[in-house]
Order: sequence, then structure tokens, then C-alpha cells
Amino acid sequence: MFFIEKDALHDAIECLTTALEVSDSYTSGHSTRVADMTQDIARNLGMRGIRLKNIHLAAHLHDIGKLGIPEHILNKEEKLLPYEWEQIKRHPEIGYNILNKSKRLHQIAEIVLYHHERWDGRGYPEGIKQERIPVGSRIIAVADSIDAMTSQRPYREAMSWEECRKELMVNQGIQFDPIIVEEGIKLMNRWQIQFQTQKQIKTIKEIS
Repeated sequence: MFFIEKDALHDAIECLTTALEVSDSYTSGHSTRVADMTQDIARNLGMRGIRLKNIHLAAHLHDIGKLGIPEHILNKEEKLLPYEWEQIKRHPEIGYNILNKSKRLHQIAEIVLYHHERWDGRGYPEGIKQERIPVGSRIIAVADSIDAMTSQRPYREAMSWEECRKELMVNQGIQFDPIIVEEGIKLMNRWQIQFQTQKQIKTIKEIS
């Protein structure tokens, strides 16, 4: 029974993330990369078992609240207007409300809710800081930012991995948990090779 439930849960997550990718072109592959990085950091920090599983699943679902954001805002190529940015900032709470419909997903929902909080308390939606932010949310914040910085967007070029590393160090102890930044930096060479290989395979498949 455990394996059936586990497979069903993963299938549901795949359906949700696929639905999000249809409405937000940027999200294609993003959730998987963030989940992979989050799992690597969490393991390096000694997390195992159900705790690791919940953080990994939350990373897959961290942007699920964007299903509640209008597509014209999600896919806008120009700079967002202030009211549009306020709409985007609602996605952690929307994601929390979606996932919290299931009592079994409550811990995952809480991690999703706080993944845009900052170490210095200047994040959203609640402005909590440091250890008050769930550790899973703090890990996702670093992984999410790494993928955002190293990904091509319509309105800007992707940063190099070296530029990304420097940006993380500048924001260590300000935007991000300093310990998690240290673990992320240790893993960046591996991720760079891993994700570049994945992109090359994807390009070959698209051509063929």
C-alpha cells in the first residue's frame, strides 16, 4: 500500500507541475531543477527520511500558486507594473491554500508558503526572518534563486555560474541563510555540469 500511495502522490505532483508549465513558459524544467538542488543541499545538511521527502516535494511544488495568477502577468516580457508585481507576490499564499486542502500535505504547504521570505526579514508574505523561516523554505529560496539567475529570461541574459556564485556571497546573511549558501556554493560545479548536460540532451531530442 505504501508504494501505491507514494506513486499516486508523485503522479499528482507531475500533473500539477505540468499544468503550471502550460500557463508559465519559464517554469518548464525550473521546478525539477530547483527540487534536485534542494534535495542535494538538504542531504548535505544531514536531512533524511520523511523530512527530506517533504522538502523535496515542496521544492517541486514551490510555484504551484502561480496557477492562480493571470497568464498575461506570468508571461509578460516587459518590466512588471507595481500592481502586477503585487499579484505575483500572492503565489506563495495561493500555493499554501491549494496544498493545505489535504491534511497530509500541511507540512509541505507551510514550506511552500515561506519560500520567498528573506533571512533579514524583508521577504514575503509575512516578513519573518532567520530561524523562524522553516529550513525547507530557506533551502528552496537558495535553489530557486540559483536557477533564476542562471536561466535565460525574455528581459535579461542568464548570469554565468561564476556571477551567480558572487551574487549568492553578496547576499549571504542578508537575503539567504549563510549556512545554506555555503552548502549551495559547494555543489554549484556539479549542478552546472548536470544542468548543461540535461539542456544538451533536450536540444538534441527537439531537433530529432
